[in-house]
Amino acid sequence: MYCGRYGVRKFNKHIVHGSVTLPQNSALRITLVGMASLAIAMGIGRFAYTPLLPLMQQDGLVSLSEGGIIASVHFLGYWLGAVFAARLRGSPKTTLRLSLIAICASTVGMGMTDSLAIWLVLRCLAGLCSAFVLVLIGNFYVKHLADIGRPKLQGWVFSGVGVGIAVAGLGVLVFMVSDIGSALSWRVFGLVSLVVILAVCSQMGTEIPNKAPDTRDRGSKRTPLAWTLVIAYGAAGIGYIIPATYLPVMAREIVQSPIVFGWSWPVFGASAFISTVLAARLQSNFSNRQIWAGCQIVMAVGLLLPVVHSHIITIIAAGVCVGGTFMIITMMGIKEAHRIAPHSDVMRHIAVMTASFATGQMIGPVFASSLYDLTHSFSASLLLTSIALVVTAIPLVIGSAKKALLHK
Repeated sequence: MYCGRYGVRKFNKHIVHGSVTLPQNSALRITLVGMASLAIAMGIGRFAYTPLLPLMQQDGLVSLSEGGIIASVHFLGYWLGAVFAARLRGSPKTTLRLSLIAICASTVGMGMTDSLAIWLVLRCLAGLCSAFVLVLIGNFYVKHLADIGRPKLQGWVFSGVGVGIAVAGLGVLVFMVSDIGSALSWRVFGLVSLVVILAVCSQMGTEIPNKAPDTRDRGSKRTPLAWTLVIAYGAAGIGYIIPATYLPVMAREIVQSPIVFGWSWPVFGASAFISTVLAARLQSNFSNRQIWAGCQIVMAVGLLLPVVHSHIITIIAAGVCVGGTFMIITMMGIKEAHRIAPHSDVMRHIAVMTASFATGQMIGPVFASSLYDLTHSFSASLLLTSIALVVTAIPLVIGSAKKALLHK
């Protein structure tokens, strides 16, 4: 298991913001910046669309199939971001700041028009920049916490995704109860994002460089890609994205009251928030791959629950199972990339795995919506996806068992 205990580096520099002076390598500052960045990039930039989709349908702006196309184009942008993230030659700090600002602008833009074509462009941009943020946070902030001897705080960084999802879900719940339309909802999320982004940009320190890392010798230091991990990561992308796109829609088909079905997404986000924090407790007894495989099994079970019995309780339980595992899988995947690759090659491994995850996300919404059009149910897509999760989890367990035997 990757521990990243390289020793604690000491800096004398400080960051001054208003009347508060924070040390340059403050673990708390690093954690909060990473958490807030992921909350905006993933919780708002990527996933605010999920709880807002039923509201957009209610406003007569999109059909379910159009909603699936918008989601898939968004994930195409995310895939492109993952593919090109490792090839960026500009300043990582500038890239992170510009990506967050672009996510804010694209979020506000969603509420400024009802043009499907413009929505596709905006969601593609949001996906592209969300991938940049995840890869940069995963490469620099996660490693830096290990470098200063605080690896357990990595879970709090990744919990930012759950925080963003939960806040977005609760916000949409309030919007629905208050009869606020989807257009105004998008603009509110964009303005809230702007406030958080300004605070984040003012607190970025030396853990993320102003200059691109030297890659002249990277070719000679490349390590083989672990395709077992890449394929399993892609399966997890499909596994979580179907409920992550359609969970509120599924809940609304059963219960029309927003006070009831509107809770499905905040529960999803709360589960994601808690999961990454609790995952740190598992890492003292289990390897990255064991935790990852276990999470895929739990996710598969969650997907089967609404298939076995379609009820608001099983849908919310599915949200807990999927929301409580997908970010642990993300965290374990990034930590495993740090473990198997030298620092100069980590970003390439993270980028390839993220691209695989994004490929699964592109396939998922179109796959689920197409089967829904044929069967008028999500059961078939949920069943097939749960099988894929179990099948790809098995090599992770086998590989982890072989490694344990070799160390005996």
